Amino acid sequence: MAGERNSNTPAVQGAKQGLEQLKMEVANELGATLGGDRTSRENGSVGGYMTKKMVQFAEQQLKGGQKI
Repeated sequence: MAGERNSNTPAVQGAKQGLEQLKMEVANELGATLGGDRTSRENGSVGGYMTKKMVQFAEQQLKGGQKI
């Protein structure tokens, strides 16, 4: 809704810019436009796909024996 503040903070300091970039890339891949005038389903699909990509990345790191 308009006027709401986002209180989400990244767990890793300095990761905000990278997460914003990932969000824009995912939205572009899905053909979605983000914003307060979009439905929760549209905005949520971007967040869900971001999570899927981050889990895949973490799994690759674990498979390679690298610490996250």
